[in-house]
Order: sequence, then structure tokens, then C-alpha cells
Amino acid sequence: MTSFDRRAMLLGASVVGMAGALPAAAQPAPSAGFTPAPLPFDPKGVPGLSEKLLTSHHDNNYAGAVKRLGAIRADFAKLDLASAPVFAINGLKREELMAWNSMVLHEIYFAGLAAPAAPSAALAQALERDFGSHDRWAAEFAAMGKALGGGSGWVTLAFSRHDGRLVNSWASDHTQTLADGAPLLVLDMYEHAYAMDYGAKAAAYVDAFMKAMTWAEANRRFASASRG
Repeated sequence: MTSFDRRAMLLGASVVGMAGALPAAAQPAPSAGFTPAPLPFDPKGVPGLSEKLLTSHHDNNYAGAVKRLGAIRADFAKLDLASAPVFAINGLKREELMAWNSMVLHEIYFAGLAAPAAPSAALAQALERDFGSHDRWAAEFAAMGKALGGGSGWVTLAFSRHDGRLVNSWASDHTQTLADGAPLLVLDMYEHAYAMDYGAKAAAYVDAFMKAMTWAEANRRFASASRG
């Protein structure tokens, strides 16, 4: 289990535990103590992506989302829900979702650039079953990333618990995720992920990512999701 997942599990357990133990009016405010996880690799050693780019991406965009999530949750906890205007509730909950998904997606993105690893036997078989071949999966995943070039969003390899199969899903922002999908590997297509190294050449960045990506975290996530 990665540090990312340990933190999420502990946070989720604490929130669920409090909610079950106390009536709604007496529930304490959720903790705003979100701490960014460190990069799970040496940023000097990722081929095709510079240390400067990876460090900036982590320290500014990812860490910014984590800190923003804590601030949003702290602000929401201060609301008097009986009298707060609906736009305040909607606005903070919308921003919470965006920041939370940004945090999680960035963590999976960075985990996909860690120590080199091939797909596990089970994940390789699933890729073959659901896409026809590993190469067909890779071609589709990369093409989706290149199609987002010049815009923004994410490409996600996810396991659909609803259908029991793998799917590449598209998102133009942090809120568009596959319902009941477990993300295994993600590609960040916001310009902050590549412009420092590649300028407007988003396709070159996608090619670099496909060469640098690793399957260790995807293997772990697939094993966990497919068991359920």
C-alpha cells in the first residue's frame, strides 16, 4: 500500500467513524490537515520529462490542490447549514470535488512514473481481453491524450466495477470520472504537465509519457479493484 493510499484510507476511516458515532448536528468539523505526499521517484531519472517540470508540477499543481482541499473543507465546516445560501453550499462542494479529484488523479499520475515495472499477468490478460492487445490499448490511450492536446483534461485507464472490464475514459476536467470506476493509470493533459518541456507540442509529451510510464501502481490497483 502506497503512502497515498494509506493517507486516504486513514482519512476516510476517521470521517466515516465520526459520522456513524454522532448525530448530524453534533458531528465535528472535518480536519483540514491535508499534507501533500512526496514524489514517489527521483525527478532526475524520468526519461523525457525534466526534473524542473516534474518538481514544478508536483510542488505547484498537485500540492496546491491538496492545500486547497484542506482550506475548502475548513470553510465548509464553518457554514451554518440551516441558513447558508445554496450558492455557498453548491460552490464549496463543487470546489471540494475538483480539488479532491485533482489530488487523487495527480497521485496516480506520479505513481505511474515511478520504478519500472511491466503489467502483471492478470492485468496483461485483462488488457488483451478488453482491448484486443496491449498495443491496441496503448494506441487508444495515447490517441486520446493527443486529442486533448491544446485543451485540458485527463485520460484514465480504469477498471469498471459495473462491467468487470477495463476502459480508457476521457475527462476535460477534474470532475468527470467513470461512475464506479477504479482508476489504474492516468495521463495529465493540462498544459502544466508538459508546457515547460514541450511548449505546445502536446503529442511529443504524450509519446514521452508512454515511454516512461510504469505499471507497478496499476498492478496493485487492479488487483485490489478486481477482487471486489
